[in-house]
Amino acid sequence: MHNHWERPGWDASTRAYYWMLTFADAAALTEQTRSCQERLASLDFDFIDENGLHLTLGRIGLANEVSEAQLHTLRQQVSDRLPDAFTISAVPMTASRGAIRYSVAPWTPLINLHSALSLTSDQCGLPLKKPTSALRPHIGIAYCNRTLDSHKVREAIRPLRDLPAITVPIGQVELVELRREDHAYRWRTLAVLPLH
Repeated sequence: MHNHWERPGWDASTRAYYWMLTFADAAALTEQTRSCQERLASLDFDFIDENGLHLTLGRIGLANEVSEAQLHTLRQQVSDRLPDAFTISAVPMTASRGAIRYSVAPWTPLINLHSALSLTSDQCGLPLKKPTSALRPHIGIAYCNRTLDSHKVREAIRPLRDLPAITVPIGQVELVELRREDHAYRWRTLAVLPLH
């Protein structure tokens, strides 16, 4: 596994606008996440706290490259295109090259939401960094902070794969200004847009 924090394009001063789903009010998800993190403590990863759980939907642009007027137009135009509220299941537990995370299912409502956000962003001159076809929805719980043999991580998460999936209602999407701070992502919420 690789050090998540060595990704290019970020430093302490970077600020970027993103579409995200957040889960501060998802008590069952928070409780299971905390339990999983306790069981993974020996890996010495950077764990995501309950206020930091999120599902990234798309990067709009760097804060110094996007105007307030563009953000205002984007917020106004996207509201009419948002789909109906839905639920997802957070399925324990897997890993990527730089994190340990929940898989999520089904993808279809997330793909539909991303597509609506992407279409509106395109029309506002703010194309998302990745197209809908590249979306791989997940909810991270820990970031790898060094190069590490993935075998050790696979063995640590194997028992967690038998835990029950957590149902999470999705009723809104957030426009945030994201930053990195002390091996964590933090954000300032600029708009909370309800799904229909």
